[in-house]
Amino acid sequence: MTADFSISLGPSPARREVLARRIRLLVAATITYNVIEAIVAITAGTIASSTALIGFGLDSIIEVSSAAAVAWQFSAHDHAVREAREKTTLRIIAVSFFVLAAYVTVDAVRALTGTGEAERSIPGIVIAALSLAVMPFLSAAQRKAGRELGSASAVADSKQTLLCTYLSAVLLAGLVLNATLGWSWADPIAALIISAIAIKEGRDAWQGKGCCAPTAMVPSPTAADACGCGPHCDCC
Repeated sequence: MTADFSISLGPSPARREVLARRIRLLVAATITYNVIEAIVAITAGTIASSTALIGFGLDSIIEVSSAAAVAWQFSAHDHAVREAREKTTLRIIAVSFFVLAAYVTVDAVRALTGTGEAERSIPGIVIAALSLAVMPFLSAAQRKAGRELGSASAVADSKQTLLCTYLSAVLLAGLVLNATLGWSWADPIAALIISAIAIKEGRDAWQGKGCCAPTAMVPSPTAADACGCGPHCDCC
């Protein structure tokens, strides 16, 4: 029995340039926002003696490193050069996931063991709420462009941004519950779950998973999805 094959040619060169330019703009916006976020969170966390807020600010710095790697990759205007830089960029993103997971885990354990008493922080609540509103849109836009372009690094970085959304939600819940009900344990428990997700995403990025090449020949229709990848491709 022979399988039918189909060829997905991917976006045209002109469309690739449009998508690459869009990713550069989204990455620039992500870096700018995260630099501001880091300054506010670390300052507010220091004032309130909040390890969660300081950790959130450090996460922003880690996310800047991830986005900067993608910016470096897409700073090349030649598509072949961008593809050549893909693996290095993915490795940088993977390491940033692992560093984030390590810090969040240590911070969560410290919080669960009762190290320090954090004060209420209104600036912290504000920056967490703002991040929760902004980050999903940046992540979705970059992920969409990365999928169409077939860029695993762009998709992986969008997942880093999405993880920041989860951290924002956890931080916001922790700050509000601590300020209103004194539930200091809620934040670190949720943070440990996020740490596990970060490890998985880091492993996928290191292995080059998360997106598929825009040009591929694959069995059709049951063995592949719409972009010409296997049934487990996250890109499409």
